[in-house]
Amino acid sequence: MEEGLARRLVQVGVRTINSHQLAQASKFGVEVITMRNLERFDEIEFESPLFISLDVDVLYPAFAPGISHYEPGGMSVREVLHCIQRLKASVLGADIVEYNPTRDVHGQTAMVCVKFLKEISASILRGYKLAPGVWP
Repeated sequence: MEEGLARRLVQVGVRTINSHQLAQASKFGVEVITMRNLERFDEIEFESPLFISLDVDVLYPAFAPGISHYEPGGMSVREVLHCIQRLKASVLGADIVEYNPTRDVHGQTAMVCVKFLKEISASILRGYKLAPGVWP
């Protein structure tokens, strides 16, 4: 955002934000959807092409123990899937970050990450079929 390489940044599922982070978000036009106002996500329209960076720390630790930063009050797996599945924009690419295998119990979080990967992959394929001219 500082270098103008992205037109828009939307952060979804924020639970804690301090005054400095709020000031930075305001300075760079970052849209912040906190857990308190998660329903706002359904009102947002995204433009194509879209890149998704899914930080699995957004999840409530009970759903995903294999994350780097535990903080109660996060999203459920279903809520994240809803966000991915409702996207109408062409998804060009994605990453899934902050998975921490040393904290994962029985591969529970790895399974969740794979589910997210499959859903994002389906979004990428759907976008390619809808808007092939958007792709390089």
